[in-house]
Amino acid sequence: MSESVSPAPVSPAPVSPAPVSLAAALSSFTDQWSPRIVTTVNDYDVRVAKVEGEHLWHTHDHTDEFFLVLDGELHIALREPAGERTVVLPKGSVFTVPRGTEHKPYAPVPAEILVLEPTGTLTVGDRHEDVPDHVDATVGHPLG
Repeated sequence: MSESVSPAPVSPAPVSPAPVSLAAALSSFTDQWSPRIVTTVNDYDVRVAKVEGEHLWHTHDHTDEFFLVLDGELHIALREPAGERTVVLPKGSVFTVPRGTEHKPYAPVPAEILVLEPTGTLTVGDRHEDVPDHVDATVGHPLG
């Protein structure tokens, strides 16, 4: 009988042996819509990003997407079976976009967010409209 081998996660960030300051992590870069991986939890990335303006309509077919607004305000437009709606997340709010739901984040003012997604998840989802120049289509960048 052969042993089953699980594939290794995609580019996991190391679990830090010391606490990570989110303020320091966010001050280490200026790019908008270009998340940095601050740590991993099991097979999930904890990412922080600076955002302003529109992202793009996209869908994650196989995973939910968790948002926590650290500073500013984030709007998330959703296309659901009952129609379109927008949720407004002020500082300190959380929201989970269910898998398979087309959504478009928008920050009317500069904002800082924390996102929790499986390692290797693209910021533009599995299906998306054309990616504008100001949006980084990435699986996250390491801090540093």
